Amino acid sequence: MTSAAGPPPPGGQTPDAAAYADTFAAESPALAQARHRATAAVDALGTVPPVEPAVGAVLAVLAAGVGARSVVTIGGGGGVAGLWLLQGMRADGVLTALDADPTELRAARRTFTDAGLPSGRTRLIFGTVGEVLPRLSPAAYDLVCCAGPPAEYSKQLPALLGLVRAGGSLVLHGISASSVGDRSQRDPQTVAWRELVRAVKDDEDLVRAVIPVGAGLLVATKRS
Repeated sequence: MTSAAGPPPPGGQTPDAAAYADTFAAESPALAQARHRATAAVDALGTVPPVEPAVGAVLAVLAAGVGARSVVTIGGGGGVAGLWLLQGMRADGVLTALDADPTELRAARRTFTDAGLPSGRTRLIFGTVGEVLPRLSPAAYDLVCCAGPPAEYSKQLPALLGLVRAGGSLVLHGISASSVGDRSQRDPQTVAWRELVRAVKDDEDLVRAVIPVGAGLLVATKRS
C-alpha cells in the first residue's frame, strides 16, 4: 500500500534516506565537537558551514579509494572536511589546508589538535587560492577538496586540476545548494557553479559525477 506522500521520484532521495546517510556516517567525538563548533561560528561570524557527516564519510571513502597520501583542502569549515579526509588517508599521509580567513585556519588547527593528530600530518597555509596554488607542487596530490564558496576558486580551476596526479580527483562541495540549472539565477555563487560545471564537462581528460549527498559533491577524476 502506498503512503499518502506517494513514492519518491525515480532516482530521488527521500528525507529519511538523507537522515539515515548522516546517521550511518561514523562520526567520532572529535568530529562531532568540531562540527558543532563550526556550525555555531556560521551564525556568530559568518564562516563557512562544515560538511555534513554523510558528505564527510564520502570524502573519507574517496581518500581511501585512491590510497591518498597527499591531500589539499580549501575552505574546510573549521577543519571538519579535513578531519574526515584524514580518516581515509594513509597513516603517513599529509593534509595541506589552506584558507584566506585566519579565523577558519585557527578553527582548523584546534580541530586537528583536539583530534590528537601529530603535527606532521597537517600543514596549514594562510592565503588566497591565487596566492597559494603557485607555491604547491604540480601533479603531486591524490585529492584536492574545495569546500568553501565557489566564487573564491572558480577562476582557478586549471590550477586546481594541475595539482592533481593522474588517477587523482578534484572534489567540489556545495553544488546542490545552488540552482545551477535555473538560468534565471545570476547570483555570484550560482554563476560560479555554472562556470565550474561547464569547464568540468568540457574537459575530456576528466571522468566526472555529481553525488547528491548533503549539499552535493561534484567529483572530477583525471584519467590515468
